[in-house]
Amino acid sequence: MKELFNKYKTVIRFVVLFMGTYLLMSVMYGLYLKASENGSYFPDFVTNLVAKQSSAVLNAFGYNSILLPDTLGQGMLLTIDNNYTVSIVEGCNSISVIILFMAFVIAFAEDFKKTLLFLFAGVVLIYIVNLFRIAILTVALYKYPQYENVLHSVVFPGIIYSMVFILWMIWVRMLKPNSAK
Repeated sequence: MKELFNKYKTVIRFVVLFMGTYLLMSVMYGLYLKASENGSYFPDFVTNLVAKQSSAVLNAFGYNSILLPDTLGQGMLLTIDNNYTVSIVEGCNSISVIILFMAFVIAFAEDFKKTLLFLFAGVVLIYIVNLFRIAILTVALYKYPQYENVLHSVVFPGIIYSMVFILWMIWVRMLKPNSAK
């Protein structure tokens, strides 16, 4: 058994760090959501902030967007020219994707400073890309509502997950020279 453990030590380390980080951060995020249920921001602070910033991006690009609380859908309605376009709910705030990204990077962590800087840069980049993703999705759904299913279910999740995958590949490549030493 010890021989088997030694043989797969790096794989076991990765799985334990990844799963441990992912579970810990997911539990913390769940507690945050529970604590936000009766808070002053609807539906929660981060989702509210993402909705406001997405609306600001649309307005900066010349679209007349309005943001309204959607108590039935538990999100924020984002409209263009008073036409319902999207509902920004908790799943749109990119936190779950950021948790997945962070768990992977931490599972491959070597140097604390390098890891911390990459995590910070990656989280900021994912968050910003998500804002633009929501803004572009809103415009796309406003102009092409007949493609809602493919845009919302395939194209736009593909953008955010592709971004995370690219960041993971960059992280692994950054570590590669250190692994050879």
